[in-house]
Amino acid sequence: MDSEINSKANLQEILNTLETDRKKIAETYQTCYILFGLAVLVLLVGLFIRFPALGIIGCLVPLIIGIVMYFRIEDDAVKYKAAYKATVVGTALKNINDTLIITPLSGLPEYEFISSELFTTEPDRYKTQDLISGTIDKTSFWFAEVHAEYKTETRTKNGTRTEWHTIFKGIVFVADFNKNFTVSTVVRPKGFGESLGAWFSKNVFSFGNSEVIQLENTEFDNKFVTYSRNQIEARYILTPAMMERILDLNSKSDETISFSFIHSKMYIAFPLSYNYFEAPIHKSLLVPDLLTDDLSIVQFMQNIVHELDLNTRIWGKE
Repeated sequence: MDSEINSKANLQEILNTLETDRKKIAETYQTCYILFGLAVLVLLVGLFIRFPALGIIGCLVPLIIGIVMYFRIEDDAVKYKAAYKATVVGTALKNINDTLIITPLSGLPEYEFISSELFTTEPDRYKTQDLISGTIDKTSFWFAEVHAEYKTETRTKNGTRTEWHTIFKGIVFVADFNKNFTVSTVVRPKGFGESLGAWFSKNVFSFGNSEVIQLENTEFDNKFVTYSRNQIEARYILTPAMMERILDLNSKSDETISFSFIHSKMYIAFPLSYNYFEAPIHKSLLVPDLLTDDLSIVQFMQNIVHELDLNTRIWGKE
């Protein structure tokens, strides 16, 4: 797919233009690193020959030049990365699905992350980017990269030590389920929270009258725990066919996924460590595998609509 996309005249022209910018940025960064290395070398030589003052004065020249060059090229790098997402990634998405749009500076709002009930605590630090949205037939969907963290503070003899812990890092996928659910139904990995420590036991959200729903699919119950306040609705959502599709989707993910069905939406959290859709600095834009990882994750997310058969409307919104 990448070679076909790269061969398109309009995208190839964009890549050629951005490749010139990339080379300039990469070369400037390399020059900065050389200057920083030279500054350290001059300082060490001055210390070695027992003229520290000479070493300090001598290292300042390449150090200052390197710092000035670095900050000047940073502006160009920011513009280059933004242009890459808007043009290269944006154009490539259209070749998968003409409705797909990337909005780099947008993401999944924090309030929606919390209201999805996929996680057991509110984040103290929340970052999201690269919102991609589109439609397939009757189903609207969108997804974004999310990194949510909570903090703990420990008093020590030297003061207060703050540590940050990841709640979730990966992609959260959202799709219209064409049904206004009366209650929420949440499906989490078996053992979710067991490794999160005692902190969570004091800070988990209350599930109100939610209870664990035992389902007929033994493999599903061995992999997931299902919570809901309405057994009938939970079973209506998690039909035998839906559970099989979820298990199949989960088998294609590196880590166990989480689901929730709330209001008229379905949320899926995919834990991932890779940062997608980023412009390479020290790698050519003209290589055939440039977009392989990015397009594969987009295709995977889009296929969810087919995998879970979301276009088959068994309900109408109330």
